[in-house]
Amino acid sequence: MSVESPHKIDTAKLDAIINQYEGKKSSLIAILQKVQEEYRYLPEEALIYIGTKMEGLSPATVYGVATFYAQFSLDPKGKYEIRVCDGTACHVRGSMPVLNAIRNKLGLAEGKLTSDDGLFSLETVSCLGACGLAPVCMINEKVYPQMTSDAISIVLDTLIKEEKGDK
Repeated sequence: MSVESPHKIDTAKLDAIINQYEGKKSSLIAILQKVQEEYRYLPEEALIYIGTKMEGLSPATVYGVATFYAQFSLDPKGKYEIRVCDGTACHVRGSMPVLNAIRNKLGLAEGKLTSDDGLFSLETVSCLGACGLAPVCMINEKVYPQMTSDAISIVLDTLIKEEKGDK
């Protein structure tokens, strides 16, 4: 666990989350989900705290659960989580130019997942279940069908303007 945390954890918030589930070991996944909701990822300090605070668990056990499930991230995520489908239908219909347009717009070199301003995270996924609308992107919970490089650039410009308050 060598991820550097940009957030200082709030132990009172962590205690409240743990107490919400009565500190039950069987609720560890739900607890981790709530912590990730709070911080947009699982800070190392939070995993250690949970592992020392909850009876019958160790930080290693908590870390093991957090790294086993794909839903959890140990790396900070942006406010806007962008998923680009690279399944067969999307790939054939041009998802790679869309992905490259996003990387260029946000200054994300290959392998870099989150923009410097912390607003955007980018990942490719195998399928978003909308093959008939390919290529597809998803930003948070909103699906963007039939994306092109130009279209995704407009979507990102709109989000960036909204963040700056230039609606």
